[in-house]
Amino acid sequence: MRTTVEINNYNGMLQRPIKSGFNARSTASEVIKGIDLSGKVAIVTGGNAGIGLETTKVLAAAGATVIVAARDIAKAHRNLQGVANVEIVSLDQIDPKSIDDFAETFLESARPLHMLINNAGIMWVPLRRDARGIESQLATNYLGQFHLTARLWPALKKANGARVVNLSSFGHQMSPFIFEDPNFLHRDYETLLGYGQSKTATNLFSLELDIRGKAFNVRTYSVHPGSINGTELGREAPIELFRKMGFIDAEGNVLPEVAAKLKTISQGAATSVWCATSPMLDNIGGVYCEDGDVSELDLGQIDHKYDDPSSSRGVQRYSLDEANAKRLWDLSEQMTGIKFLCDATVAQHSESCFQSN
Repeated sequence: MRTTVEINNYNGMLQRPIKSGFNARSTASEVIKGIDLSGKVAIVTGGNAGIGLETTKVLAAAGATVIVAARDIAKAHRNLQGVANVEIVSLDQIDPKSIDDFAETFLESARPLHMLINNAGIMWVPLRRDARGIESQLATNYLGQFHLTARLWPALKKANGARVVNLSSFGHQMSPFIFEDPNFLHRDYETLLGYGQSKTATNLFSLELDIRGKAFNVRTYSVHPGSINGTELGREAPIELFRKMGFIDAEGNVLPEVAAKLKTISQGAATSVWCATSPMLDNIGGVYCEDGDVSELDLGQIDHKYDDPSSSRGVQRYSLDEANAKRLWDLSEQMTGIKFLCDATVAQHSESCFQSN
């Protein structure tokens, strides 16, 4: 009797480009061309600014109903004025109650959820902790993704063909996940280490969620959008930091030679949109994507140049490690208090394992 070998992306087994035909210069409108999203429902966190706003506009223009989860409702209404097929709902991703309230409101509508794009995030912030004592970048960039996805799980299953897209970053290369001290209680806080750890967590979560969720036709992807000009992600970073990095001049203007190498907002949103909609990914998930394609593994063969954002590519194997992914899942359940998607071997015999409490 022949046995079927389960194929997944543990340890990067599927982590190679699939020759999508897209690249770093492809725009969100280009990667979705010809795809009709009429009747589909999407949620985009942080969909009122930056690449989240562009993602919202492109999905809505393709016919989807897009629920924009925004912390600043007034700003969301201003930025989305005149955009059809959009609903705006309050969500503060660092606040567990806000996540629960948002998810409850959506679930009460009884709609399926075809696309969940966990786009919202923070970067370059000083040491802060949420009400639980969790470091703010970890709480916002990762645990908020885990919590929201868990609460929305019934609607994702109902879609019978849903996709979860989690915004990661090349910044994951700055730090593996430090299980011994994720909240910087016993080590000095460095904001980029906190950011890197949170993005490594996103990669591990996307990997494990895809494996546990694909039995219910829910596929998951992590995305590096690229280095982008014009976003608000670095709004709290000291301007001197950008000067030291050689990105801006004495007046605070982005140097022309740097700007020429950065992506536009539309190019930055392209990979999120591609992962959420492309039929090329119908039979693959749990992969880290960039530049409109699946990324290659970084095994030391990529020449990362500090002054060339286009060289910021590739994914570290530690952020696709099987043991780390399972360990992080258990830790995430402990930190959020949410039991979510039991081990797949158990879940085959217990539907209740797939319900968030």
